[in-house]
Amino acid sequence: MNDMSAAPRPERQRKPDWIRVKAPVSKGYHETRQLMRDLSLNTVCEEAACPNIGECWTKKHATVMILGDVCTRACAFCNVKTGMPRKVDPLEPEHTALAAAKMGLEHIVITSVDRDDLPDGGAGQFVKVIKALRRETPNTTIEILTPDFRGKMRASIEAICEAGPDVFNHNLETVPRLYPTIRPGARYYSSLRLLEEVKAHDPMIFTKSGMMLGLGEQRLEVHQVMDDMRSAQIDFITLGQYLQPTPKHAKVEDFVKPQVFDAYGSIARAKGFLQVASSPLTRSSYHAGEDFAQMRDARAAKLAKAQNKPGKKDI
Repeated sequence: MNDMSAAPRPERQRKPDWIRVKAPVSKGYHETRQLMRDLSLNTVCEEAACPNIGECWTKKHATVMILGDVCTRACAFCNVKTGMPRKVDPLEPEHTALAAAKMGLEHIVITSVDRDDLPDGGAGQFVKVIKALRRETPNTTIEILTPDFRGKMRASIEAICEAGPDVFNHNLETVPRLYPTIRPGARYYSSLRLLEEVKAHDPMIFTKSGMMLGLGEQRLEVHQVMDDMRSAQIDFITLGQYLQPTPKHAKVEDFVKPQVFDAYGSIARAKGFLQVASSPLTRSSYHAGEDFAQMRDARAAKLAKAQNKPGKKDI
């Protein structure tokens, strides 16, 4: 007999054709997955249910998620587990460097869960990972995607910048109006200030930030976030489609069409970003190595142009 009192199951939203990807089945995917298991490493690719995991892992590109797989925050968009995290793994830095060496990575992205329970917010582990990578794979360029280090920002930024990552990424995620519902544990202007502080500490570190679209933001709000990012001297912006991980997460308000992403990309370039990635499947670390190389070339060209610019003639 059917239980008529049972609550109806939430209806899953149907994705448009341009957002669908094939299930990962390649040999390279399974090899990358096994390597992460062997070294007891977590990846944001799996924990955040990234749609690009099949493509990236086939190419043996993975974004390592340090400081465990349990987050102290509960953002409405994120699929990472929430709760009280376990102790920090002292072997994690060496295992991360070993994974980079075995995969032959030219560029690696390191991210983490929020660790509000730690005195430094986890900054010390980022430093150890960067140093281990510099020792074991000195030619690998390093991109970090950090939390906001709430209440510990200045000291955390200084320590990480001293370790010398090539790219410092922290995502604003959405427009300020949506923070109370989408990112309640964070503050928009605090996240913006974090990236501003990185540039103030070391202008040569590339800074990067990203947004998810489709959460109910308005076009002019997106333009304003771009302006805020440029005011903070952020070099690289990523724009991608938000996808609802489970029915309990924030729902997709709009599947933004590819041509709209193209238009946003053109506007971002006109505003002066060194690098722009804007498409439905764009994620923070998607094609990160290729994008970094292009961004580095763009800055070199910009600096060369500035040096060769003739000065004003004496009147």
